Amino acid sequence: MSRDLQAAVVGATGYAGMELTRILFQHPRMKAPLLLSREGEPGGEIFSPVDGSAVELHPFSWRLLHQRGVDLVFLATPHEVSWSWVPEAMRHGLRIIDLSGAWRLRSPQYRAVYGLDESEPEQIQDLIEKAVYGLPELSRDKLADAQLVANPGCYPTSVILALAPLIHAELLDVDHGIVCDAKSGVSGAGKKATAQTHFVETAENFRAYSAFTHRHTGEILEQLALAPEQLVFSTHLLPIRRGILCSIYAHLKRPVTHEELENCIREFYNHSPFVRIFEPPRLPEVQFAQHTNFCDLGWVLAPGGQRLMLVSCIDNLLKGAAGQAVQNMNLMYGWGEREGLLN
Repeated sequence: MSRDLQAAVVGATGYAGMELTRILFQHPRMKAPLLLSREGEPGGEIFSPVDGSAVELHPFSWRLLHQRGVDLVFLATPHEVSWSWVPEAMRHGLRIIDLSGAWRLRSPQYRAVYGLDESEPEQIQDLIEKAVYGLPELSRDKLADAQLVANPGCYPTSVILALAPLIHAELLDVDHGIVCDAKSGVSGAGKKATAQTHFVETAENFRAYSAFTHRHTGEILEQLALAPEQLVFSTHLLPIRRGILCSIYAHLKRPVTHEELENCIREFYNHSPFVRIFEPPRLPEVQFAQHTNFCDLGWVLAPGGQRLMLVSCIDNLLKGAAGQAVQNMNLMYGWGEREGLLN
């Protein structure tokens, strides 16, 4: 198989960026990716995540992108970098997969958590409208023609994939309220050290954070067309490196059988190779999803068939970031969805 596509990664030294670089170096369709530091930052060398050899990290340069024939750019950068960089990249005709939150949200109310409001520049508003929300299981048909893909957040990926089949089938009683109790490993906070994420604070500890204020709440509400009063989204920091487990509690509009519920979920994800469905009484666990691009889904139906607990697990660095970005790339270029992600 020929290696045709030349990609570049900006932000290859972060946790998600390192995972992305590892996948791209081994992807059967890809040339070795061009690794770039942020604009204005020096280059240098980093260790290859594949074989440990030295790989050059180039200072950011538009000229270098053109010289190397880059077709696609992955941005594993803060959202502020994406706002300043993407409009110029689009003018250069590049395709972009952005792992930040810069382009995920359309509602000004929800974008405000990233510092954008209704007075944002017109070009930003235009690009927000053009961006495709890159959750492949729900937007597969939009990715082939996308120039700008907004890679979903890690928490929203796990929550949306769990709830989407039941909302689509109009089985959930959303007005009764949905409670999502989400827990993430420390790598979800990024590589930059903070007082709350260093070893002494996280080891042998477990804590809740950002109650009713987590920036991913709006992303979940917007993608599932829920009102704020219909969802309680709580987040907790697990003393592990990677992985997310969400326990979601909901009421159904009417009693359903186990078979009806299973058929609903299986039919919805019939063509989704990275959704694994666990049959009761077995439930997903973090260890099963770690180091994979799978979203594992399971459930428990209460006696009476009208109360439901869903369990969703992903690896926050893969299905919640880098792996999902490559899954989006595969669909953008018409390749097999699994390519480069199952080795």
